[in-house]
Amino acid sequence: MDVAGKKITVVGIGESGKSAAFFLKSKGAVVHATDCGDSEEVKSSAGVLKSAGINVETGKHSKDFINNSQFIIVSPGVSDESPAVKLAKKSKIEIISEIELAFRFCRGKIVAVTGTNGKSTTATLIAKIINNAGKNAVLCGNVGEAFSKKINEISKDTIVVLEVSSFQLEHIETFKPHISIILNISRNHLDRHKDLEDYFAAKRRIYQYQKKDDYIILNYDDINLRKPTNKINPEVFFFSQKNIVKGAYAKNNRLFLNIKTPQPISDIEDFRLRQPHNIENFLAASLCAALCDVPPDVIKNTLISFEGLEHRLQFITTIKGIDFIDDSKATTVDATRAALRSMKKKAVLIAGGKDKGMDFSLAGKDIKEKVRVLILIGEAKPKIAKAFSDFTHIIEAGDMDEAVNIAGRIARQGECVLLSPMCASFDMYRNYKERGEAFKTAVRRGEMKEA
Repeated sequence: MDVAGKKITVVGIGESGKSAAFFLKSKGAVVHATDCGDSEEVKSSAGVLKSAGINVETGKHSKDFINNSQFIIVSPGVSDESPAVKLAKKSKIEIISEIELAFRFCRGKIVAVTGTNGKSTTATLIAKIINNAGKNAVLCGNVGEAFSKKINEISKDTIVVLEVSSFQLEHIETFKPHISIILNISRNHLDRHKDLEDYFAAKRRIYQYQKKDDYIILNYDDINLRKPTNKINPEVFFFSQKNIVKGAYAKNNRLFLNIKTPQPISDIEDFRLRQPHNIENFLAASLCAALCDVPPDVIKNTLISFEGLEHRLQFITTIKGIDFIDDSKATTVDATRAALRSMKKKAVLIAGGKDKGMDFSLAGKDIKEKVRVLILIGEAKPKIAKAFSDFTHIIEAGDMDEAVNIAGRIARQGECVLLSPMCASFDMYRNYKERGEAFKTAVRRGEMKEA
């Protein structure tokens, strides 16, 4: 793909937008970057781009700035309602996502992981297994650096392990993974998608351009994925914790591969992470690695040593017999339900943030059984409070510091204080990582006071 001398506009100058702009500049394109925001973060990104010779506008999306572009690249946070996208459609300018751009230059094979929950854990684990087998895997996308930022590290022998969201899949035109994975589907991002079917349709695009010599891995235990309603070209494999399937499954407390014949991987008791949601991720990752020709013993040893991800049910410390756990990555109701179900202790739960159109009432049973006190922060406080007022005692806090201070005072010995928000972080923080770090900082501040 030759972009030299061509005008290309990047819409949104967050991390993926900046990476796309720099990559296109390195290929000789005449790059324009536009962002309707005017925050300090946007201004800082604009300054960095301008210093590299990239044309930038902030605070608006103007017609003259976008017109005559060869195509525009939309960042994941940019919806179809954006004035820039509407301008491009009106002018019949091609609209693509950052992963589509990077794919057009990518020489390696791609493993693409999507789903509502577990994407980061599964993608990270797949990359670890492949690298432990002596192959070259590059992890990127939502779980790390942008795909376009990694292109120069990718050769024909590289396996790209890519975490992708529904937003990124909305604007693909040729993007074709060799192996695609859909882990699960539940209500999410309904502030952006009009309904669950619209959200699911975006996820299904992950296999839209796959061929017969490609593979797709689906969760047999998810009714939405067991019997796909549309045509699938690649060979289909499943994973399941309840049934013997072609692919990978759990039976009698053991994991098995079943690509051609059943083959044991490991006993679940050997793992450090044994919760059902992690076993789901392990099955998907093991199957994917096996399809990448990784030996079973490498898969087993990597699963046994895997300790999980930061901000995903991460133990922080114990203060006066109370465990503090960071699950800031839980941005959906189902993720928080999974976290609560993995808890053997009663919890003081810190939740809230930016609502994504969630039906919080779906967690009512889990809240009633596991949460003695619910502390709420962020924009979604009123909606969450209404959903759970009949199930537990609710306290509202102004910020993370106050929430942690309250939790530290009211938690009882033998309980845990769990940050598992059920919401996005963007009302208060740049991302879930910053929110998790704020929680850790507040906890350690309290720990120092107790010392």
